[in-house]
Amino acid sequence: MSSTTNPGTSSKPQSPEAPSEVEISVVRTESELPNGVQRPSLVRFFHETMKPYEDLPKDIDRALDYAFSTEEGKGGFLVVGTRKDELVSALLMLDTGMGGYVPSNLLLFVATSPDLRGQGIGRKVCERAIAECDGPVKLHVEYDNPAKRLYERLGFTTKYAEMRLAR
Repeated sequence: MSSTTNPGTSSKPQSPEAPSEVEISVVRTESELPNGVQRPSLVRFFHETMKPYEDLPKDIDRALDYAFSTEEGKGGFLVVGTRKDELVSALLMLDTGMGGYVPSNLLLFVATSPDLRGQGIGRKVCERAIAECDGPVKLHVEYDNPAKRLYERLGFTTKYAEMRLAR
């Protein structure tokens, strides 16, 4: 069952762009996706809104398979922000199954509609995801990604330099 909050409600009238009008939902199975959000549109949303740091749609789809899997050692959840049944922000958190020697949670994707960035929506989605996690959370971020500042404000620190051997 998905859980939903309407963060930041106040008695003051809010503009339509206010983050308080975004519903934040935690989704643990594909059948819990909110109205207006379907898997193909979710894949497209991640791919388009993470540019220039985007992943291929087939890889995003595989990550969703992993998150929604009930197999031993797999799993995770999705956090979505919607406004009037329109997807405006999304985050995919994976359970690494390796707690103890690497963080047990991997924040794999997070995206907010470009026209709504800077309004606190991404922060709310990240905070909700972190609150849902048991154990530490890790993420990978490019040094030049503007979202790096948000992650630092949320308490993420740089622990290692990632190195890869390309083949």
